[in-house]
Amino acid sequence: MAIRVSPIKAGRAAIARAARLLRAGRLVAFPTETVYGLGADATSDRGVAAIYAAKRRPRHNPLIIHVPDLRAARRLVQFDDRALRLARRFWPGPLTLVLRRRPGTRLSRLIGPALPTVAVRVPDNPTALALLRATRRPLAAPSANRSGAVSPTRAVHVRGSLGGRVAMVLDGGPSRIGVESTVLDLSGPTARLLRPGGASLERLRAIVPQIETAPANSKHLASPGLLPSHYAPRLPVRPDAAAPRPGEAYLAFGPTPAAPAGVTLNLSPSADLAEAAANLFAMLQALDRPEFTAIAVAPIPAEGLGLAINDRLRRAAAAR
Repeated sequence: MAIRVSPIKAGRAAIARAARLLRAGRLVAFPTETVYGLGADATSDRGVAAIYAAKRRPRHNPLIIHVPDLRAARRLVQFDDRALRLARRFWPGPLTLVLRRRPGTRLSRLIGPALPTVAVRVPDNPTALALLRATRRPLAAPSANRSGAVSPTRAVHVRGSLGGRVAMVLDGGPSRIGVESTVLDLSGPTARLLRPGGASLERLRAIVPQIETAPANSKHLASPGLLPSHYAPRLPVRPDAAAPRPGEAYLAFGPTPAAPAGVTLNLSPSADLAEAAANLFAMLQALDRPEFTAIAVAPIPAEGLGLAINDRLRRAAAAR
């Protein structure tokens, strides 16, 4: 029987131990600015296969590779002018770029079966960057939860979801942004937004004006976060709800009338989208309780980080 490991506060000794575990093909959960990631050595078939097994993740769903800087990314993928401008503006930060894989890289083919591309990013979190530098390997790191479930933004969430399947959980405190990275496909002549996230479309278009929001038709997923049902708590989710129905918990946004404690949580009383994104997954988990029939969620503006929030809620509400 697997023993659930307790989170360990991130520090120099803990990071050095985590790096040794990763180089040995083990799994380590670690904080990023977006959500907690389930890390494995991206050059190790054993390590990458362990991610899919621990998360019970479909093998056709590719993984994002995390590296410490642009130089490391350029050893793995081919950058054009658009990609360089975006990387220099947004890295470290919540932007993942899908680019053509360089021939001869040592990356495991399991990270994106049948794909000529790799999704890569540089996280903006001191623990994540220290771990990448200590490991001296690129890390495959999807969210540290079972596949399709609510993403973890705190170390305790990882322990509850995957605690018995990881060798170590580094605790770096709550995730600052709270939703996953934006994924932008630059592998072809047309830039395509595959997944809205922590870097807003408006900011991306200030650097690369022509970005399509409709994903390309392909039988192969080029990015994680594209499955119809994803980010889902156990309870059904009902977005765009002006008020809860009898028996429902309510996730509010903006100023609302007083409501019973424990039934209503507010993503942001001041209607701040950054605060709402940071609270989204933790509050979904807090309301995912058997005494409720569903989780109703207030309407969220479809702008800035609201695009990412609405994307996660739409997938959480999809048929499972």
